[in-house]
Amino acid sequence: MTAIKHALQRDIFTPNDERLLSIVNVCKAGKKKKNCFLCATVTTERPVQVKVVKVKKSDKGDFYKRQIAWALRDLAVVDAKDAIKENPEFDLHFEKIYKWVASSTAEKNAFISCIWKLNQRYLRKKIDFVNVSSQLLEELPKVTEESVPSGENQSVTGGDEEVVDEYQELNAREEQDIEIMMEGCECAISNAEAFAEKLSRELQVLDGANIQSIMASEKQVNILMKLLDEALKEVDQIELKLSSYEEMLQSVKEQMNQISESNHLIHLSNTNNVKLLSEIEFLVNHMDLAKGHIKALQEGDLASSRGIEACTNAADALLQCMNVALRPGHDMLLAVQQQQQRFSDLREHFARRLASHLNNVFVQQFTQALLQLYNRSSFLSVPGHDQSSTLAQHSVELTLPNHHPFHRDLLRYAKLMEWLKSTDYGKYEGLTKNYMDYLSRLYEREIKDFFEVAKIKMTGTTKESKKFGQRRLSLVGLHGSSGKLTGSTSSLNKLSVQSSGNRRSQSSSLLDMGNMSASDLDVADRTKFDKIFEQVLSELEPLCLAEQDFISKFFKLQQHPSMPGTVTEADDLDGGLLSRQHNSGTALPVSSEKDMIRQMMTKIFRCIEPELNNLIALGDKIDSFNSLYMLVKMSHHVWTAQNVDPASFLSTTLGNVLVTVKRNFDKCISNQIRQMEEVKISKKSKVGILPFVAEFEEFAGLAESIFKNAERRGDLDKAYTKLIRGVFVNVEKVANESQKTPRDVVMMENFHHIFATLSRLKISCLEAEKKEAKQKYTDHLQSYVIYSLGQPLEKLNHFFEGVEARVAQGIREEEVSYQLAFNKQELRKVIKEYPGKEVKKGLDNLYKKVDKHLCEEENLLQVVWHSMQDEFIRQYKHFEGLIARCYPGSGVTMEFTIQDILDYCSSIAQSH
Repeated sequence: MTAIKHALQRDIFTPNDERLLSIVNVCKAGKKKKNCFLCATVTTERPVQVKVVKVKKSDKGDFYKRQIAWALRDLAVVDAKDAIKENPEFDLHFEKIYKWVASSTAEKNAFISCIWKLNQRYLRKKIDFVNVSSQLLEELPKVTEESVPSGENQSVTGGDEEVVDEYQELNAREEQDIEIMMEGCECAISNAEAFAEKLSRELQVLDGANIQSIMASEKQVNILMKLLDEALKEVDQIELKLSSYEEMLQSVKEQMNQISESNHLIHLSNTNNVKLLSEIEFLVNHMDLAKGHIKALQEGDLASSRGIEACTNAADALLQCMNVALRPGHDMLLAVQQQQQRFSDLREHFARRLASHLNNVFVQQFTQALLQLYNRSSFLSVPGHDQSSTLAQHSVELTLPNHHPFHRDLLRYAKLMEWLKSTDYGKYEGLTKNYMDYLSRLYEREIKDFFEVAKIKMTGTTKESKKFGQRRLSLVGLHGSSGKLTGSTSSLNKLSVQSSGNRRSQSSSLLDMGNMSASDLDVADRTKFDKIFEQVLSELEPLCLAEQDFISKFFKLQQHPSMPGTVTEADDLDGGLLSRQHNSGTALPVSSEKDMIRQMMTKIFRCIEPELNNLIALGDKIDSFNSLYMLVKMSHHVWTAQNVDPASFLSTTLGNVLVTVKRNFDKCISNQIRQMEEVKISKKSKVGILPFVAEFEEFAGLAESIFKNAERRGDLDKAYTKLIRGVFVNVEKVANESQKTPRDVVMMENFHHIFATLSRLKISCLEAEKKEAKQKYTDHLQSYVIYSLGQPLEKLNHFFEGVEARVAQGIREEEVSYQLAFNKQELRKVIKEYPGKEVKKGLDNLYKKVDKHLCEEENLLQVVWHSMQDEFIRQYKHFEGLIARCYPGSGVTMEFTIQDILDYCSSIAQSH
C-alpha cells in the first residue's frame, strides 16, 4: 500500500500541487468488483483546499488516472454502517449517496479518522459521522503494522500541523546537492554508516569555524557601538538648531497667514461681484420689456393687421417676461416685485382691451349676418303671394349663408386668444360664452329659414303665415364691453302640409287601401324629395365642419388633452356651456378639450337636430317610401362623419337623427305587415293578384334601386324577411277565406307573381323564399288541375275507382270482369256515355270555368290549360292500362284517342 501511495503522490497529486494524506482500496457496493482508490488530499498552496479523490487504473492497467474529485466541504454525512462490529462497508453523502466496500476494516477506519481530522482542522462546517466509534474520532486507530503501513499511519496521526506536514518532498536543488555530496564520497552507497560518520565530522568542523568567526568579530562590534554614540550626539545638536530655526519662522508664518486671508477676501469679493453682475444681467435680459411692446399693449390698434401683429409680438414678449424662471431670492428684490407688478398691470389692461374689442367684433359680425339674412329672406314675405310661387319666381337656392369671411377676420386674433387663455382664463371663458350666445341665435335663425325653404320646396304649400314684413330686426343697445345684442327677431313659422286643389292625396303607407296606393305617386316627387334631402345634408355638413374647425383654431382647443388653468363645467344647453358657478366662483372640470368642442358645437347648433327631425317627419308624412331615401342618405353621411371623427358633434347629431330615420323605416315596415293582416277581399268578385303582393313588388323594386351600394343593406334585408313572411302568411289567409275563387287558384297566381318578382330582382337574402314560392306555385297548380279534371269524365272516374278498390281488396285484375257491377257490359255502358263529342263539350266547359277563375293580370290560363291537357292524357293512359289488365281480350276501347284529346284542347284554346 505504501508503494501505491508513493506512486499516486508522484504521478497524480504532485503535478497538481497536492499532498496525499490517506488512501483506501474500495469497490462499489452491490456491483461487480472493480477496485479503485479513495484518496484524502490537501493542496500545498494557501488557501488550503481539502478534497476526496477517486483514482482508478486505466483500461490497459499500466497507469493510474484521476476519475472524479469532491470538495470535502460538500461532504454532508459519513456513515460507517456499524460502530461496534467490524464492517468494511461505508457511505459518503455528497450530492448523492455513494456506497463503498473497503478491502479491510482497518483501511476504512484509518480513512474515516483522517477525514474527521481534516474536518476538525480545515472546515467550519462540521460533517456528521454516523455509526462511527467514539474512540475512532478521539485517538489514532490501533492497527498492526501488517494491516496499515507505518508511513500511512504516521501521515494521519496527530492533530497539529507538524504531523500532517511531516513528509516533504525534496526539490530539484536539494536533490542536486545530495548527488554532488554522494559523488564525493565513495562509500556513500556501499557503507551508509561510514558516510553518516563523515558527514557528522564535517558538521562539527563547520560549527567550530562558526564559533571562532563570532569571537573574532567582537572588536569590530565595540568600534560600531562607539560610532553610534557619536552619531547620537550629532543628532542632538541638529535638533537644537532646528528648534531655533522654528522659532524664527513662527513670526513669518503668522504674517503669511494674514496675507493669505487678505487675498482670500479679495478673491471672494471679486467672485461676488461677478455673480452679482450675472444676476443683474439675467434680470435685465429676461425681465425688461421693450418700450415698443409696452406701447403696443397700451395703445396698439387691434383692428389692422399690422397692429394685431405688433400686439401679438408684444403679448408674447410680456408672457415670456412673466413666465421667466426666477432663481431663489429674486422674488424678494423690490425691483423685481415692482417689475412683476408692472407686468401684471399691463396684462390686465391689455386683456380687458382685447376682450372688449373681440366682443365688439362679435357684435358687428352678428349684426351684419342678421342684416344679410333679412335681405335674403325678405322676398318670402310679399303679401298676397304664395311662397312656393315666390320661390319659383326668384329661383332661390337651397343654401346656407357662408361664414368664411367672419372666420377669416377672427382667425387673425387666434394667437391673442391663445395668450388670453394662458394668462386670464376668466376673460377667455367670457369671450367663449359670448361667442356661443351670438352664434347660437344667428345659426338658429339661419337654419330655421333654411329648413323653411326646404319644406316649401318639398311641398309647394305652407300654412298661412304671418306677413314677413312684420319680421323686423331690432338692433338696439350694445351694452358695455360684453357686447350683448338686445332686441327680437321673429323666425319663419313652422311648416304644416295641406292638400291643395290640384294635388292628389298621397298615401301614408305601403298598403293604405283607403287612399291611393303608393304606386300612384309621382316618381318625380320622390326624386325631388331625395335631391332636396341630400342637399340639406350636404349644406349642413360643411357648415358644421367649418365651424368646428374654426372653434378648434380660434379657441386653441385641439393641442392639449386637458383644459389648462381654471376648470369649467358643462352646463345644460340653455344655461350656457362654460358659465361659472354664480356663488362659489369655481367650476367643474371638462374631461377633455374634444368634449369642450363638442359641447360648444351642441350649444351653437342646438336647433339642427329638432329641425332635421321635423323635416324627416314631414318627408314620412308626404310619402312613407321617403324613409328609404332618408335611411340611405343619412347612413352615408353618418359613415362619412364617423370616418373624420367618430366623437364629433356632427357624427353624434347625425347618428341621433339616423336612429329616428331607422325607427320610421321600421314603423313603415310594421305598418305594411299590419295592413296586410287587415286586408279584406270582395266576396262577389274573383281575387286575382292581391294588392299587397303587387305593392311588395313595387316596394322591392324601389328599394333595390335606392339601396344599391348602400352602407345599411342589412336593414333592408331584415325588412325584406319580415315583409315576405307577412306576404306568405296573408296570401294563405286570404286564400282560405276566399269564396268566389278556389283556394288553389289564389295561392297559385299570387305565389307565381312572387316567384317572378324575386327572380327578376335577384335579391340574395330571399333565395330561400324564392324557392319556397316556386314550390307553392307548383304544388297548388297541380292540385287545381287534378281537382278540376275530376269533373268532365265523372262516371268513368267513379267506375275505375271501383275497379281499383276491388283490386285493392285482393281480387285479381283479370277476375274483376266477373264482378257483376264491373263486368264488360257495364264498362261498355259507361264508355258509351262519353263519346268524343261529349268529351269535347266537357273540356270546353272546363276551359270556361278555368278562365272564369283565373285573372288576366298573371296570364296563367294557357299554362293551366296545358297542364290540364297533360293530366287528362295521363288519366286516359291510366284508364287504358286498367282496361288492358282487367279486361284482356275484350276488345273494349275508349271512343276517343289521345290525338282526339290534343285536337279538342287545341281547338278549344283557339276558339276562346
